Amino acid sequence: MQLLGVSGSLRAASFNTTLLRTAQDLLPDGVSLTIFRLHDLPLFNQDVEDEGDPPPVVAWKTAVREADGLLLACPEYNGGITGVMKNAVDWASRGKPAPLTGKTACLFGASPGMTGTVRAQDALRQSLRRAGARATPLGEVLVGQAHTKIEDSQLVDEPTRAYLARHLATYVAELRRVAV
Repeated sequence: MQLLGVSGSLRAASFNTTLLRTAQDLLPDGVSLTIFRLHDLPLFNQDVEDEGDPPPVVAWKTAVREADGLLLACPEYNGGITGVMKNAVDWASRGKPAPLTGKTACLFGASPGMTGTVRAQDALRQSLRRAGARATPLGEVLVGQAHTKIEDSQLVDEPTRAYLARHLATYVAELRRVAV
């Protein structure tokens, strides 16, 4: 099974990108995760789309189409979804069929705040639903006070690692159940 991971942060030392890299180590056997960087994805523009998707958009849409599932590490900026994550959803919601149509996503996020990324995950869930995807109803992985759990771009908090591993195992089991 091949999963696609995306961080909604462009920051080099992103807590959310760290969660994705940690997920690569915690996935069940037989499951791999490719992390797609959104750095080169242009802002969605109908005029650009009308001229034909630029190469970074083609690469993004292809990666989403080919993935068995999506791991979306969702930061929270000003109480909502980041612009880069929303832009990625917007591009992948276009086409016939749209790459996000029928995809199942697993959401999680890390933040220095107490509540993790709960509001951003709610907003992302809504955007995904409108784009034809679904976020698994597994509960949320909300890594609050991430600065105390992530050191040198490593998730060092063992209870959080264990929780993330259980969450990923449940997600993979759901993907396998739905695929039957």
